[in-house]
Amino acid sequence: MTERIVSVDRALDVLLALYHNNGEMGVSELARELDLHKSTIHRSLASLEFKGFVQKNPENGKYWLGMKIYAMGLLVGEKFSLADVVRPYAKALFDAFGEVVNVSVLDRDPHEGYKSVIILKEASSSKVLSVNPGVGTSSDLHISSIGKSLLAFSKEIDLMAYAEQPLRRYTENTIVSWEGMMTELRKIRQQGYAIDNEEQEIGLYCIGAPILDKKGNAIAAISISGPTVRMKGPDLEEKIKKVVEISRRITQEAL
Repeated sequence: MTERIVSVDRALDVLLALYHNNGEMGVSELARELDLHKSTIHRSLASLEFKGFVQKNPENGKYWLGMKIYAMGLLVGEKFSLADVVRPYAKALFDAFGEVVNVSVLDRDPHEGYKSVIILKEASSSKVLSVNPGVGTSSDLHISSIGKSLLAFSKEIDLMAYAEQPLRRYTENTIVSWEGMMTELRKIRQQGYAIDNEEQEIGLYCIGAPILDKKGNAIAAISISGPTVRMKGPDLEEKIKKVVEISRRITQEAL
């Protein structure tokens, strides 16, 4: 007979309940759904949250599946509706300029805080960047155009929570004060796009724009990245215009 671990079974039952409910659930709801004591649900959720498999909504105390589940799904090739919507647009942006295109979402990691996580990538092996993370990897929000796009159009509660994190310096161009970052985010909201001017690494330049939901909050962001010498060439304004145009077209289709 196959040996089973009760605590693992219960944790998996919690994940399945959240998945099938297709929305946030509180401890009491999960206890009723699974016919378990609330203390048991609390313990399962604590372990799952610690590992990043569920995340807690600070506004209402309810839980939903975490980005770790999503990242694992990407690694085994499972489909994700947003990625399916975005993929042809990311390919079109890549085809237009031949530079690396990333699509990322906001992640609330229980240990590392708020990050951006890549869910889709278009790149040519002949144009490899020194900073070239793959699908499922995360990075600080304040150092990239894609991260700043997510941050500028995030919910106020997420922005305030991120403001509690220190802004680590990566290069001499990295914005490391919250006064400077708030000024930057206001500018991004006004113009509809963000620039990473060698803030993550010297020699790397990126343009990013948000993909919004019906309330105007970012559900994802798309960016184009390349060496500064190429990105800031004569077609820079064309690149900016194209990134903004594509982000808005994705927003319209995703609504």
